[in-house]
Amino acid sequence: MKTLEPFQPLPSPSAGAPSSLPGNNMSMPTTELAQHPTSLRAQEMPLRGVRNNIVQSIRAYHAHDLQEAAIALGQHFLYADLSSAQTKQEVLDLLAEQFTLPMHFSRNFDALYDCLTDPLHKSGPQPGFVVVLEHIPATARFDKETREQLLDIFRDAADYWADRKIPFRCFYSFQ
Repeated sequence: MKTLEPFQPLPSPSAGAPSSLPGNNMSMPTTELAQHPTSLRAQEMPLRGVRNNIVQSIRAYHAHDLQEAAIALGQHFLYADLSSAQTKQEVLDLLAEQFTLPMHFSRNFDALYDCLTDPLHKSGPQPGFVVVLEHIPATARFDKETREQLLDIFRDAADYWADRKIPFRCFYSFQ
């Protein structure tokens, strides 16, 4: 059986590209993508048929394909590998690190929701978001109720952005 290599984000676009998501090191695409509509349509394919505001299992999707689709659509891409986390605090620490959340992030679910919504909305027009949460822990110290609370934060963020007509798609997997 072939083993998949760990996800590595695509390199950031060259200088002169539009700015990145406030507090996130994943940059927006360059205008070069707009010059290649055929390849752009192919890169959008993983998101074709996926509602604009949803939180769903990653299932048959691959993080690389979702990242390319986000770039092709000019949307922010946020990725977190939570495989080393076993507790709620470790999950929040990894999200803070991998999403490069602000230093004042108080590492609780309410603060996570706040970071995913209001400050971004106030920073100006947003093109949309594709979020990937891989390997959410399924341990006694991060039980089903806590997993659902985490996913509810992202569902609430999807609703927040839906009210503003901004796509917010979150894909997740469990350990």
